[in-house]
Amino acid sequence: MQTTENRLRESYDVIVIGAGAAGMMAAGTAARSGKRVLLLEKMEKSGRKVRISGKGRCNLTNARPPEDFLTHVRTNADFFEVAFAEFNNKATIRFFERMGVKLDIERGERVFPRSGKAWDVANALLEYCVENGVKIEYNCRVQEILAAAGKVYGVKYMNKRGFSRKEEAPAVILCTGGMSYPGTGSTGDGYLFAADLGHAIEPVRPSLTPLKSSHAQMKYLEKLLLRNVRVKLFIEGEEVREEFGEIGFSERGIEGAVALRVSRDAVDALIDEKRVKLVVDLKPGLTEEMLRDRIERELQEMQPDEFFSELLRKLVPKPLVLPVANELDIHSKNYVRKLTEAEKMRLVKLLKGFVFPITDYAPFPYAVVTAGGIRCDEVNKYTMESLKVKGLYFAGEVLDLDANTGGYNLQIAFSTGRLAGLLKK
Repeated sequence: MQTTENRLRESYDVIVIGAGAAGMMAAGTAARSGKRVLLLEKMEKSGRKVRISGKGRCNLTNARPPEDFLTHVRTNADFFEVAFAEFNNKATIRFFERMGVKLDIERGERVFPRSGKAWDVANALLEYCVENGVKIEYNCRVQEILAAAGKVYGVKYMNKRGFSRKEEAPAVILCTGGMSYPGTGSTGDGYLFAADLGHAIEPVRPSLTPLKSSHAQMKYLEKLLLRNVRVKLFIEGEEVREEFGEIGFSERGIEGAVALRVSRDAVDALIDEKRVKLVVDLKPGLTEEMLRDRIERELQEMQPDEFFSELLRKLVPKPLVLPVANELDIHSKNYVRKLTEAEKMRLVKLLKGFVFPITDYAPFPYAVVTAGGIRCDEVNKYTMESLKVKGLYFAGEVLDLDANTGGYNLQIAFSTGRLAGLLKK
């Protein structure tokens, strides 16, 4: 039989589920204020997704002004605004610099660790927890959040030895992430826990994910990266979004920052079985008339017996030469002297609007974040506490919050994690 002393020693004020960006921020924040904190992580180490984010570099926030920053939050920005005011991007920068992580601000106001190593960000969050006395248990799979009479009182979980355990606490912070990159541990567990406790879940789907095209030329474009292009997204023939930047092509589909930014709208439209297409302007700095003059100047400098492919090489990257020729149905070995006025005009139109029908999107293993999640109108935006179950808090990707690529989604994790960890009532 346990003594009163043992029970007191083993009890906790708060249990945090999930040692990702939001979970570690929440756990460290709660512990720093003197709370006894247990952090449960089902993987073998903390911050798995943080460690691979930004292609291993970790774009941890964006330094844009608050009013500009919030325009990049795609869903429930008004809800997030409160958490952001409590712990904004400047606070995030100060936090990591105090933790010894030197930072640089790069193009697009994106903030990265100067070392170029995402591990530095993950390790700083872990150190924040450890130095404040958080007890961390790895390889622990939570099975249930325990609640009675509308209030949480602990969790039931399977420990690393395979034994079922129960820990009691008057507060539980759910930070299990979404469903993107499931190999890092984000497999949607939190949605089930929340639903079991009466919360509604906005349908989840991949966001910031590659888009798949049925275009016949896709097979020639793999590994191609196009910079400084303008992309327009059309749904049912209507332009709904325009972006400027870079796109890339891979076996996963059309990706790169521009494609990922428009993917949020494209995915929703595809789910609704609407017609979707991307129109890529390869020469956004030129009008059609200016491009027509450019082509004429190139032709004047060429020999009549030079091939059409050699003209294209002066206009587009080498991997695009064959696809452009195929799309125009002009043989790449045709002599430039045989080009008709109509063919020149078709070339101009194509370079100003290469159309890619979008037929599908890459699944969760390739998505940067998850759209959808626990409905924000069932959460107190001033505390992150559930409006249905007292003592239950949420933070991070498990909520119906997602944003553009560029450091915004990790900031959502840090801001909501910090606010939840304050355990305000």
